[in-house]
Amino acid sequence: MNGFFDIPSDLDNTWLGLIGLHLREALLPVLAGLLAALPLAQLCVRFRWLYPPVLGVTTVFYAIPSLAVFVVLIDYTGQTELTVMIPLAVYSLVVLVPAIVDGVRSVPEETLAASTAMGFGPLRRYLQVQLPIAVPAILAGLRVAVASSISLVSVGALIGNQGALGNLLADAQKYGRPELAVNSVLTTAALAILCDAVLVLARNLLTPWMPRGRRQRPKEAAARPEPQEASAR
Repeated sequence: MNGFFDIPSDLDNTWLGLIGLHLREALLPVLAGLLAALPLAQLCVRFRWLYPPVLGVTTVFYAIPSLAVFVVLIDYTGQTELTVMIPLAVYSLVVLVPAIVDGVRSVPEETLAASTAMGFGPLRRYLQVQLPIAVPAILAGLRVAVASSISLVSVGALIGNQGALGNLLADAQKYGRPELAVNSVLTTAALAILCDAVLVLARNLLTPWMPRGRRQRPKEAAARPEPQEASAR
């Protein structure tokens, strides 16, 4: 563990500073992607013919290597955090748009009819009825998008030390210090697990009506009569 937290001076950051930088570069693009995906998904729900081309375009963007996008953006945004965050925001759309569309489409027609009968307009119905019911699907998409974004930030190390914790990988090779690479991998994995746990907690708090998957205790199951026995009694 000697030198594990000894960050080279050329990174101009401490270990905690790199963690904060990594979270900023990973989470802000996902937030921007979510803000863009919400109205885009609603359009796809309202106009079903729009969904296939939107999904196709986002998939094509996702297939473009991030390094190629960096090369194009550097001429406009320079070697900055913005160059890293723009493609990450676009990549998140390929996960978030289908998640929101599927969640909104899962709302029962009876619920939509009831909200319309209560005088809800399209926007109010979307914000107060459809989105709350779609929360589990949206958070499932966010979990994938956040984990993907946290891992992809490290690629920014290729454009002027903009990879946060990924910069440690380059310095590990530069200075012959493998412990820096171990630090980068373990810390990045820990951040992904921690963020995922926070999103799971948020899902549990926002959807108290959903079952938590608690298994039935054997004694309770044995004491409970079978449906056939219950009907016979």
